[in-house]
Amino acid sequence: MRIGTLRPVVALVALLAATAASVLPASAATWESSDKWGTWSTGGYTVRNNVWGGGAGAQSIWANSASNFGVWANHPNTGGVKSYPHSAKAIGKRISALGTLTSSFNVSRPGSGAYATAYDIWADGHAYEIMLWMNKQGPVGAIGSRQTTATVGGHTWDVYKGSNGSNEVFSFLRTSNTNAGTVDIKAVMNWIRNRGWIGDAVMNDVQFGFEITSSSGGLNFSTNSYSVTSS
Repeated sequence: MRIGTLRPVVALVALLAATAASVLPASAATWESSDKWGTWSTGGYTVRNNVWGGGAGAQSIWANSASNFGVWANHPNTGGVKSYPHSAKAIGKRISALGTLTSSFNVSRPGSGAYATAYDIWADGHAYEIMLWMNKQGPVGAIGSRQTTATVGGHTWDVYKGSNGSNEVFSFLRTSNTNAGTVDIKAVMNWIRNRGWIGDAVMNDVQFGFEITSSSGGLNFSTNSYSVTSS
C-alpha cells in the first residue's frame, strides 16, 4: 500500500467503527437484525423490527430479552409512520374473562425526531386497535378526532377515536410525557366498553415500542424494561 492511500483507509475504518457503535448497544446483544421484518421469539414474547411504512430509511434492532431491546433508526424527515419496532405479548382472552391485565415499562429515548413511545393493543383480530401513547416527540398526532379527557388505568389521557380505513382506532395520548410507569390495560378496555365503542372483545396482542415517523441522521431508542401481566 502506498503511504498516500493510508489516511483515507484509516478514515474509512474509523467511520465504519463509529457507525457500528451507533447501531448496536454498548455490549453485544443476544439478538440483532437489520432485516425490516426481523423477528425474534423468546419467553412468550415476540420482538419485531417492523419497518412497515413507505419511504423508510435504515433501522437495526437489538435485544437481550423481550423486556430489554432497542433500535438505531435513520428515517428521513418526511411525514408518515416509518416503523414500529416493538415487543408483543399474546393474551387470547375476552375482556370479561380477564382478572387483570397490566403492563410496566421504562425507556430511554432521544430528544429529537418525530415519534411516540406507545402501546399498540389489538382486539377481535384486527377489528380494533387501541393505542396508549406514553410520550411523544415532534410533529406527530393521533388518528381521528378528540373525544374527551379521561383519567383511567393510572394515567390521564386525551382520547381520540377514528379509523385508518382498515380498523377502528382508539388512541389515548397521555397529557404529559413519561418514560416509565405502569398501566392498567383492563381498566382502559372496560372504559372503552362502557362507552359502547367495543363489545366483550377478545384481547389478542399487547405490543409496546416506538412508532417512528422521522429520525434523520440516526437516533437510538431503548426499552430498559417491559412486562405484561395477566390473569
